[in-house]
Amino acid sequence: MKRISRRQFLRAATTGAAIPYLIPASVLGADAPSRKITIGFIGVGDHGTGWNLDRYLKLPAARVLMVCDVDGWCMRKAKAIVDTSYDNQDCGMTKDFREVLARPDIDAVMISTPDHWHTLISVLAARAGKDVQCEKPTLTIAEGKILIETMRKYKRVFQTSTEDRSLPMYHRMAELVRNGRIGKLQKIEVILPKQPTLPGDPTPQPVPSELDYEMWLGPAPFAPYTKDRVHFNFRWIWDYSGGIICDWGAHLFDTAQWANNTERTGPIEVEGKGTHWEGGLFNTVKDYDVAYRYANGVTMTCVAGNPSIRFIGTDGWVGNRGWRGDVEASSPEILKSVIGPNEIHLYTNPEGEHDDFLKCVKSRKDPYFPVDIGHRVSTVCHIANISIRLGRKLKWDPKVERFEQDVEANQMLSRPMRKPWTLS
Repeated sequence: MKRISRRQFLRAATTGAAIPYLIPASVLGADAPSRKITIGFIGVGDHGTGWNLDRYLKLPAARVLMVCDVDGWCMRKAKAIVDTSYDNQDCGMTKDFREVLARPDIDAVMISTPDHWHTLISVLAARAGKDVQCEKPTLTIAEGKILIETMRKYKRVFQTSTEDRSLPMYHRMAELVRNGRIGKLQKIEVILPKQPTLPGDPTPQPVPSELDYEMWLGPAPFAPYTKDRVHFNFRWIWDYSGGIICDWGAHLFDTAQWANNTERTGPIEVEGKGTHWEGGLFNTVKDYDVAYRYANGVTMTCVAGNPSIRFIGTDGWVGNRGWRGDVEASSPEILKSVIGPNEIHLYTNPEGEHDDFLKCVKSRKDPYFPVDIGHRVSTVCHIANISIRLGRKLKWDPKVERFEQDVEANQMLSRPMRKPWTLS
C-alpha cells in the first residue's frame, strides 16, 4: 500500500477519487498539522534562537511559521534554522512584528525582544487574538498593570518566560518552605550576579545596513546608534531595561515570592543602596545592597555575588549556591523530607515553560508563571531600582500598587512612550 500525505488525501477526497492508500495516523490523528499550535517568533537574537526557538522546534505540538527581527542577519539566521528543522523553505520572515500579528494562521507569539518592547508587543498581540509567551521583565510597574488588564480582558493565555519554576531545585525549595520544613520563614537571602566590568562605548557610529534602528528604538527615546546600545547590552541602559536587578531578579525573586506565598502581592517596604554606571554608555545600577520587608514579617536581602538563594526559618534553613545549584539544608531531615499527599504541592511542569505554555493554550488555563505573578516579580525589581535611584527607604502598598506619601517615587512608576507608539 502506498502512503499518502495529508495534502494528497484532501485533494483526492474533494475530487471524489478513489484512495487506494494506507493513511498514516499523523495525517488525521492528534499530531496532525491542523492540530499543532502555530507560533510566530518576535525577536530572534541569541536567547530568542539559542533557547526559545530551539525548544519550540523540539516540541511536536508546535509549528513555527514566521520569524521577526529588526536585525536582518538574525532574521535570516532564524529562518534558516526553522527551514532546516522542517526540511522546507516555508518559514516566513519580516523586520516588522506587525506582519506577524496580522497573520490569521498564527495562534501564538514568542516575544524575545529587549524589555522596552515587551508590554507593547504583548498588548498588541492580545488585541490581535494571539496567546503570548514573553520574556521577562516589564519595563515599568504601570506597564505591568496594563499587561494584566489586557490579557484578562481578551482572555489570552500569557506565560512569563523563565524556566525557574520547572527546575527541580527551585521547586523543591519552595515546597519545603511552604510546608513548614524550616519552621516559620523569617528571612530570605538573594544573591544576584555581578555585572560587566566595562561601561560601554557611547561614541555614535553609522547604523549597520542590516539593522532597522528606528524600529529597534520603537517607543524608547531617540538616541544615536552605537554597537554597545543594542543586542545583549541593552540591559544596562535605563531607556530599555532595569539593569542586573531586573534581568536576574526576575528569576530568583520569583522563587522567593513563591516560597513566601506572596506571589500575588509583594513587599511593603524597600531600602536600596548602590552606585550607577558612570563615564560611559551604561547607566543602570552597578553595585547594590537592597533590603525588603513583607507584611508577614519576613525580610529579604539582595546583594551581588554568585547567584544563589537561601530561606532561613525558626527551625533551620534551605537554599543553594550558584545558578541551578543543588539544594542544601541545615539538616539531612529537611533534605530527605517527603511532601505528603495532603500537603501543599506547587504546580510545575518539568518539561519547561514552552511545553507548559502549549498545554495551557489548549486547556485555556493559566501557565505556571502567569501574567499577574510575573508582574509582581517585576515589581519587586522595579521598587528596588527606584529606592536606589532616590537614595531612601520607601513604603510600598501592594494592594493599590503605589508608594505611600511619596509623589517623586510614584512618578517613577511609568515612563512616556515615543510617538507614534502608545498603549492606549
